[in-house]
Amino acid sequence: MKKKVERFEDLIAWQKARTLTADIYRASAAGAFSRDFALRDQIRRSAVSVPSNIAEGFERWSLGEFHRFLTYAKGSCGELKTQLYIAGDIGYLDEAALAPLLKQAQSVSEIVGKLRRSVERTQDAGHSTQDL
Repeated sequence: MKKKVERFEDLIAWQKARTLTADIYRASAAGAFSRDFALRDQIRRSAVSVPSNIAEGFERWSLGEFHRFLTYAKGSCGELKTQLYIAGDIGYLDEAALAPLLKQAQSVSEIVGKLRRSVERTQDAGHSTQDL
């Protein structure tokens, strides 16, 4: 039996995005990365945007709104991945630090995408967020 999602905290997408955000903060807190305020702050904003958009969309209690905010969250995953590549390109993150973060960001992006498609199917069937 499928467990009913009653809070955004129950969503695996939100949980994994939250973990990714904490990992991004840790990775950007050391060395030259920590002193590049523009990239450091931008990558952190991108990371924070993912779980924030998931939560905000869920709390609006409208499948259409939730779908829209999941689209924003997925877009923020792409932005985050791009900034990770740049951090690697300029030497702020070595391959050992970069590869797992990129893998994690890709995983979150895929989970958010699947949730978005599920919400779309639920919406197309005429249901509400209470049916998630």
